[in-house]
Amino acid sequence: MIEVVVVGAGVIGMSCAWRAAAAGHAVTVLDPAPARGASWVAGGMLAPVTEAWPGEEHLLDLGVESVRRWPGFAADLTAAAGCRAGLRTEGTMVAATGAGDRAELDNLATYLTGLGRSVERLSGRELRRLEPALGPDVRGGLSVPDDLAVDNRLLLTALQAACGRAGVRFVAAAAKSVLDDGGRVTGVRTDGPDVPADAVLICAGAHSADLHPTLDGLVRPVKGEILRLAHRAGAFPPPGRTVRALVDGRPVYAVPRDGGGLVIGATQAETGFDTDVTVGGVRDLLRDAERVLPGIAEYALVESAAGLRPGSPDNLPLIGPLGPEGLLAATGHGRNGMLLAPVTADAVLALLHGDPPPEAARPAAPHRFVSRR
Repeated sequence: MIEVVVVGAGVIGMSCAWRAAAAGHAVTVLDPAPARGASWVAGGMLAPVTEAWPGEEHLLDLGVESVRRWPGFAADLTAAAGCRAGLRTEGTMVAATGAGDRAELDNLATYLTGLGRSVERLSGRELRRLEPALGPDVRGGLSVPDDLAVDNRLLLTALQAACGRAGVRFVAAAAKSVLDDGGRVTGVRTDGPDVPADAVLICAGAHSADLHPTLDGLVRPVKGEILRLAHRAGAFPPPGRTVRALVDGRPVYAVPRDGGGLVIGATQAETGFDTDVTVGGVRDLLRDAERVLPGIAEYALVESAAGLRPGSPDNLPLIGPLGPEGLLAATGHGRNGMLLAPVTADAVLALLHGDPPPEAARPAAPHRFVSRR
């Protein structure tokens, strides 16, 4: 057994903490506001295929491996927490509203087919047969049943419960820096007492770069705004699947929640640590979402929020040793924190035991950047 300090109590930090504690390690989590931040305002898409982009094949492989692990991860978490993990298995569709959007989705389908990833091309009429909530502006798109979703807030509640049952100690303190003696980690300096440790895992999201010089310039904040809607009596029912769409080249998504809720997102802006919700962001999300799902005009707007995704230079996360003995990172997951939680936790647990991480996680090792320095 080793003493592990996890800095950050978002989905990645708590997933790693739960797995490590369940394996018998003494785990302390440092975070002044557990289960908040970007994890609290996430859309919850588990969508490696529909998020795929040419040049990011390592990220696609990592995401596909993680979504494969998601059902087992959710079942284990439900058993450990005594409450639902929030996994949704209805699948995902991608809609296009115009000729240019449809051509872009055709290119995506061709790219994915060339990589051996199966997607089904459908006409607008075929998409509406699957999801009657789609409006007449939808001209075609793709069905991707293996891209799933999760209710992020149910997931965070379950992770907190599972961590508590496994003996994880939560300390409401802000980490300032990692303590080391020049070659080995000894703990974490906080805004309160120092916390000693045999190993430190940095999972502080967009704030990770402040904790150790090795991460300087490797993790940055990327702002995303979301809206939460609620179905009202008499309004058209929401879709059952996650609906992603291109509307005149602009991406928008709608992720269902239990009880008729929808999460609409997400804008993307590099504006430092600004978390204000903007009028323009709300306007653009509602305009584009209503083009795809006209019925939402009758829904209630119950929340608007912004979070800071932790971006990396190549959009692949940083999972692995950082340099000083005992220092690990699991950060830089960008828009894929929910998706990559299972494979990240498995990789971190393997590294704590001195074992190699899963094959798909090896390209995410931080030394791809650190070695260049």
